[in-house]
Amino acid sequence: MIIVISLGGSVITPPEPNKLEMVAAAIKKVAKKNMVFVVVGGGRTAKEYIEIARGFGSNEVCCDLMGIDATKMNARLLISALSGSAYPEPPLDYRDAKKVMEPGKVIVMGGVSPGYTTDAVAAILAEYVGAGLLIKATSTDGVYDSDPKLNPGAKKFDKITPEQLIEIVIKTHMKAGSTSIMDPVAAKIIERSKIPTTIIDGNQPENILHAVSKKHNGTDVIESE
Repeated sequence: MIIVISLGGSVITPPEPNKLEMVAAAIKKVAKKNMVFVVVGGGRTAKEYIEIARGFGSNEVCCDLMGIDATKMNARLLISALSGSAYPEPPLDYRDAKKVMEPGKVIVMGGVSPGYTTDAVAAILAEYVGAGLLIKATSTDGVYDSDPKLNPGAKKFDKITPEQLIEIVIKTHMKAGSTSIMDPVAAKIIERSKIPTTIIDGNQPENILHAVSKKHNGTDVIESE
């Protein structure tokens, strides 16, 4: 099966060697029986640079481009952690990623274009390469009806339809460095492509394995039966 993992930058930044090793180990295990692509976010590095640039008056496209550079740096860091198990260079776009597909080699890339996050990149890539599963590994353990950090009574969903996901994330501000459980563009791609999607807490790397085996405690985004 082809699997695309959207790895939130918050999961790997600031860089912690031991945690990176655990994330890489989990991805390697998945790659033993699957073709794996990983799209890495910019995390704290991107946010810090974006906020400084915005303070200097940079527009959102410039800030987006700065964030994309951060995602590529994080992609290279993960490639280092994966060592010989990864394709040595981050592809620049979807076509390049598909061209270098090779059994047993994890392909790691960052952002592609201003205007949307690496969630959307992962969703578009998943549709393009015909993935059977899209995993979002982030800093939250699933989809809630409101922000659990602000609302202790927020309800978590075990399963949700793409349409319901869109309703929850559509209010996200489309600014460089913005955070949400899912980029609205990504949610729309998931809706049109009907790719089964699982959202998990990536701070526990073993959850990546659980997402593949369907024994996770995150949220599945699937079409209603």
